[in-house]
Amino acid sequence: MQEYETLAAIDLGSNSFHMQVGRVEGDQLFYLDSIKQPVRLASGLTASKRLDAASQRRALNCLSRIGERLQGMPPGAVRAVGTSALRVAKNAPEFLAKARAALGFEIEIVAGREEARLIYLGVSHSLPLTSTPRLVVDIGGGSTECILGTGYEPQERESLRMGCVVFSKQFFADGVVSKQAMDSADTTARVEIQLVASPFRNSSSKQVWQEAVGSSGTARALGEICRLNNHSDGAITLNGLRWLRDRLIKAGQVNNLDLPGLKPDRRPVLAGGMAIMLALFEELGIDQMDVAQGAMREGILWDLLGRVHDQDMRDISVSQFQRRYLVDIKQAGRVALLATALAKNLQPEIDEEALRALNWAALLHEIGISIAHSGFHKHGAYILENADMPGFSRRDQSRLASLVRASRGGLGKLGYSPVDQNWPLILCLRLAVLFNSGRNNPSQPKMQLTCNHGACNLHLPAAWLKANLLTQAALDDELKAWREVGPYFRLEQLQTD
Repeated sequence: MQEYETLAAIDLGSNSFHMQVGRVEGDQLFYLDSIKQPVRLASGLTASKRLDAASQRRALNCLSRIGERLQGMPPGAVRAVGTSALRVAKNAPEFLAKARAALGFEIEIVAGREEARLIYLGVSHSLPLTSTPRLVVDIGGGSTECILGTGYEPQERESLRMGCVVFSKQFFADGVVSKQAMDSADTTARVEIQLVASPFRNSSSKQVWQEAVGSSGTARALGEICRLNNHSDGAITLNGLRWLRDRLIKAGQVNNLDLPGLKPDRRPVLAGGMAIMLALFEELGIDQMDVAQGAMREGILWDLLGRVHDQDMRDISVSQFQRRYLVDIKQAGRVALLATALAKNLQPEIDEEALRALNWAALLHEIGISIAHSGFHKHGAYILENADMPGFSRRDQSRLASLVRASRGGLGKLGYSPVDQNWPLILCLRLAVLFNSGRNNPSQPKMQLTCNHGACNLHLPAAWLKANLLTQAALDDELKAWREVGPYFRLEQLQTD
């Protein structure tokens, strides 16, 4: 695995975009420069859930500046992650094409619970290591994450569809604050929290965590307001939030509020963020919450450090899925070994990340058997598309699901475009499954797969084919299947030596 002296993380949040650069020293990260810009991406979501032109323009301008700072860095040293607003936006694919061009690096969209994992990773590395349970809350622009964990490991993760930008736009348009609007925001937030509250709630009869910590802009702003208005030494307190609620209602307009610690860039989203935080305090039994310096961008860096040090969370998730779905580990290993061996013959057309995806798909290609043997490749694809897989982006999961779905059965209904990059991976996976159908550590023949402009040939010893008539029949069927989806990519013929 390639090692890097410097790593960079970009968090495309629904309120602000953040970049953090870190210098690698062994297993440690030392943070260097950073960029933060309020982009308010979520405020640009129209009623039809499309990003408007103004929000896209702000985002692309910011990404261009970040891209200029990261110019010359290798792709493997940079990870850019989009969150709630990009999960929701119906025109996200078109925007992402422009965003990747502006940034100069790949951008992935993560699910809410994966976002929560990355937040916890960043927060836990910014605080003293503890063996007691810790509650972490992050109110972003479009979503709120609640995580319960110990040390560096999260145990419970939830992502709620409410954020400071969305709530401010919905309940406090143009900065107008009334008691009725505040009560509506409080009720909406509490209903959302109650759906997931049980694992996170402290009460007089049950203490599930010993310390509550807030991360990101809303928590830092509220902590600073509490401190400078004599409600704490920097922590967020229940009394301080109730006081701020009353001050907002009395002011009637956020711009009329003159408070020490209230910065101009926080004004447009203060009311929404405060309403969510107060509802969390009251529903989860929080009296005081410390504020962490670490957040999602630091979590992305630490996760990236694990990847380049061969401690990839995605590998851990694959192993956990194998255990959970009772996968035949030996058979999965045989298929993975042959699939990647065949694919390596096709480099550089198949890059390192594609090889990793192929290996994971091979290791998981039978997880659907735990549901039903009939059509198990379809069941496996459904699991991989929809399950919570720590470390994987949505696109990662979609690629895995596609490969597993294509590992057997007909090819004509897959719906791939002629130039889809998954075709070579599918061929390698299907051949590996075919040659390991006996499930008994067979002595594999010397074989080589070669491809030229989409026409692939499998080279096999003639004597071996004559001695393995069942395999030859299966290969004949495979040839027919590929000819039906050609001519753009095909297994053209068997060549015997």
